[in-house]
Amino acid sequence: MVNVKRVNDHLTVANRLRPVLLKLSRELRRESHALGVRAGQVTLLVQINAHPGIGVRELAARENMSPAAMSGHVDRLEKAGLVIRMQDASDRRRQVLTLTPEGDSVLRTVKRRRTAWLAARLKELTPEQLAAVEEAIEPLAQLLEQAE
Repeated sequence: MVNVKRVNDHLTVANRLRPVLLKLSRELRRESHALGVRAGQVTLLVQINAHPGIGVRELAARENMSPAAMSGHVDRLEKAGLVIRMQDASDRRRQVLTLTPEGDSVLRTVKRRRTAWLAARLKELTPEQLAAVEEAIEPLAQLLEQAE
């Protein structure tokens, strides 16, 4: 069982947690670089995979960027053979996106590499430390849901 300490200073926790999360994120992003894709591209592949047939404008809105900027990102993904951009059958003005088999493979490989990297580090923790990390997952996930 994890010891629960009463924390009254949210700013102190935030200051300690922020650099840890940033470093963790940076290390996980490095796992995609070995495959020749950037972390931002992986983020777009994840969105397209989760929402097959998503439009460029909708993807831009989800990623908080302009449709013109998103179009450039999608162009690069398309040139790399990771996504297909097609006209929507029901609205010929709209373009929809889907992953290519190569895009799907890259995404699965990135996920596998990131999970393996993280699992190798978690293996070094004591059972108590691992339990503490596991206990923190749900509250952290709730923070992210609130941000969306």
